[in-house]
Amino acid sequence: MDNKKYNFGAGPCILPDNVLNSASDAVKDYNRTGLSILEISHRSSEFENVISECENLVRELLGVPDDYSILFLQGGASTQFSMVPMCLMQQHKQAVYLDTGYFSLKAIKEARLFGTVRIAASSKDSDYDYIPYDYHIPGDSAYFHCTSNNSIEGTEIFTFPETNVPMICDMSSDIFSREINVANFDLIYAGAQKNMGPAGLTLVIVKKALLKGIQNLIPSMSDYRIYDAHNSMFNTPPVFSIYVAMLNLRWLKEAGGVKQAEERNIAKANLLYDAIDNSDHFYGLADKTDRSRMNVTFKMYSREKETEFMNFAESKGIIGIRGFRSLGGFRASLYNAMDISGVEVLVQCMNDFVDNDLFENFKLKPI
Repeated sequence: MDNKKYNFGAGPCILPDNVLNSASDAVKDYNRTGLSILEISHRSSEFENVISECENLVRELLGVPDDYSILFLQGGASTQFSMVPMCLMQQHKQAVYLDTGYFSLKAIKEARLFGTVRIAASSKDSDYDYIPYDYHIPGDSAYFHCTSNNSIEGTEIFTFPETNVPMICDMSSDIFSREINVANFDLIYAGAQKNMGPAGLTLVIVKKALLKGIQNLIPSMSDYRIYDAHNSMFNTPPVFSIYVAMLNLRWLKEAGGVKQAEERNIAKANLLYDAIDNSDHFYGLADKTDRSRMNVTFKMYSREKETEFMNFAESKGIIGIRGFRSLGGFRASLYNAMDISGVEVLVQCMNDFVDNDLFENFKLKPI
């Protein structure tokens, strides 16, 4: 269609057309009930079926063991920055954090309100363009926290450390994009709006044994145990966001599950990184070993041409590639619903732009 857009925005995420169509129908009349999905009671059997299917899909797609609880919460991953230490930083009053960028720094800031935070390692010395791996996690720590994918800096952890303390991971921007062994983690949290569904929902996968060990006095709305005991419905949950996430996970299952999604995501990332690496005008920002498959960050050697390229890309229907305000340049997010054909359009756009005769007078790749 003439107004086709290719949404490379970092979030809210791109969603498949059939998910959007089904959600649109449900807004008008959910399952011929005569009610909108926006109107149905969260205590109704209709919604109980929705949340049950959503949980089952999470378990199936990620291979979640039976001794883990699945919670659907509000507040985004940012609320988890405080919920995690509030619940878990108790006896030892020290937690270990890996500092890999903007969102890990936000988590560290919140954790320091509840106890001592030790930084295991940091890549701040190089503007967070790599993942540090040479560090030690003290065995008497309350837990170890890391961010699996840094959506602003464009780095991703592909090898997680072995530790004898609980491992907590913020997987907001790469959940469901690749296979993981959930049993290696004690608590995973993820804001849905990056790769799972619309904004307003946060997924938490937590080991039941970890919940049993909580001893702190915690406000009910910040207590994982309360949500677990009430099947995520201690208060009114984000009904519509859970419903759309369920539709999206159905789509993911029908598309071959996480394994097939990972293969597609590798192919998409390789296509774009190859175009960047083989260009005399664009260059990548992240260390090649730690490059994110979800968020590709890059700039132009001729910085004065970046706005012109942004406008050129928008004229081709490409939106959402402006880099984060503190980093500049470009960021292309390749979430599950982004088809490889969209990446091909972006690569062709890059090639067409630099083929312009006016470009030859501007700075090229340094020799």
